[in-house]
Amino acid sequence: MSGGWAHRLRHSLQARLVLVFLALALGTTLLFVSATRELFSTGWRELARPLVADYLDRLSADLGSPPDVARAQALVQRLPLSVRIDGPQVQWTSHPQRDRHGPRDPEWRDALERRSADGHRIRFGLDWGGAGWQDRPRWFGWAMLAALLALTAGAWAWVRLLLRPLGDIQAGARRYGDGDFSQPIPQTRQDELGALAAQVNAMATSLQHMLAGQRGLLLAISHELRSPLTRARLHAELLDDGAERAALLRDLGQMRDLISDLLEGERLAGGAAALQREAVDIHALVQDLVDGSFAGRGITLQLAPGMPLVQADRSRLQLLLRNLLDNALRHGAGTPVQVQAVAQGDGWCLRVRDHGPGVDPAALARLGEPFYRPDAARSRGAGGVGLGLYLCRLVAQSHGGTLQWRNAAPGLEVSFCLPARPA
Repeated sequence: MSGGWAHRLRHSLQARLVLVFLALALGTTLLFVSATRELFSTGWRELARPLVADYLDRLSADLGSPPDVARAQALVQRLPLSVRIDGPQVQWTSHPQRDRHGPRDPEWRDALERRSADGHRIRFGLDWGGAGWQDRPRWFGWAMLAALLALTAGAWAWVRLLLRPLGDIQAGARRYGDGDFSQPIPQTRQDELGALAAQVNAMATSLQHMLAGQRGLLLAISHELRSPLTRARLHAELLDDGAERAALLRDLGQMRDLISDLLEGERLAGGAAALQREAVDIHALVQDLVDGSFAGRGITLQLAPGMPLVQADRSRLQLLLRNLLDNALRHGAGTPVQVQAVAQGDGWCLRVRDHGPGVDPAALARLGEPFYRPDAARSRGAGGVGLGLYLCRLVAQSHGGTLQWRNAAPGLEVSFCLPARPA
């Protein structure tokens, strides 16, 4: 628990600001109290001494010689004082139950004592109980503590309100980092934090325009390349059969597939807007694809009954499953491939696993990046150009799902999970 609080304190600007305010308040209070005590214990005492001495001389004279108890009683009732008379004729104290004799400081105690001409000693003191200091209610200390806690809570609330735009800026920066520019950071303040939010929004707008320009350029180039590639393939078809013709057709086919994948990737980069949703039966989709394009390839199906229909783009789901199966068959070293569809929470998960050598753990984090191939064995001739899992990741994200992979020892298992949206 203590480690969690220490971590939050190191990473919370609000908590640190409140602690600074409390430290400043405590330091100011201690300084004020110390300075006040020093003032009253030195300078003020020296200033008050002659005044007190003159006043006590007058009071002692008013009591008479020998001291008159009636006058002493009247004096005590009129002023917050205590009086004690000791002498040969009069023995009297105004507060026998408390027996207050004045301050403990010997210097002040001597200053508050007078002697009459007939040998009586009159000792004056402050009646702290009569002044209300000793009889102060017990709840007074708790009230002061509650006031301090209320002040701390108010400071915390004020700091949270003051720094609330930081949370909006953090959330906006996270959205921009994920490629979502649909919602700008709200500008609710006109101070430095408001200016920072405006600058981040301006940066995001510039970044969005730059990405849109790059995407448009890539789409235009891809479209323009399709026509000459189609003509080149037609010319290659007219060549005589042979190794050169086959190699040329294979290279042209790879270029065609690369351009198609790039175009599809740019379309899916737009998110859910690129989808054409319809009610999709996952069982039927998986079964039809395996029985058609992958018949006799050693693929084992484990489809849980009662899978819900989902609102999804059928052609994009087929693209995802086809790429996952191609990847598993290509890198599974001839081992069987398992396809499993199970319900999970309010949705479902599709898992494709091979039993090959798997992927180096250091390369797992980079799977799904465009044009990334984990090792030399996954070359263009054996493993494509590195766009298969990239397109699968875009399909999953555009549907609001997740795509994850792990080494299943042996082999690689890829999981595609999608929340159910009943038709």
